[in-house]
Amino acid sequence: MQPKKPSGESTWVDPDDAPELTEEWFASADLYQGEKLVRKGGRPKSPNPKQMVSLRLDPGVLEYFRATGPGWQSRIDAALREYVQSHRPHQ
Repeated sequence: MQPKKPSGESTWVDPDDAPELTEEWFASADLYQGEKLVRKGGRPKSPNPKQMVSLRLDPGVLEYFRATGPGWQSRIDAALREYVQSHRPHQ
């Protein structure tokens, strides 16, 4: 079997044709440490993060909060927090 003939197209790229590396380019780049992608900062971790729970709710209650649109879970959390505050024993 004979070796594959070159296609005739050059793979050489003139370095002067390379794009300029700007601050924006570096800011949008992904950072790897070896093969592992290093995550960017993101928002700071909460000192008191919410906990995921499974909760059964009355269909009418669920329908009411879902009908209020995006963020309905947060509104349930706010309603429960308000209830707890108003029903705590006075100290």
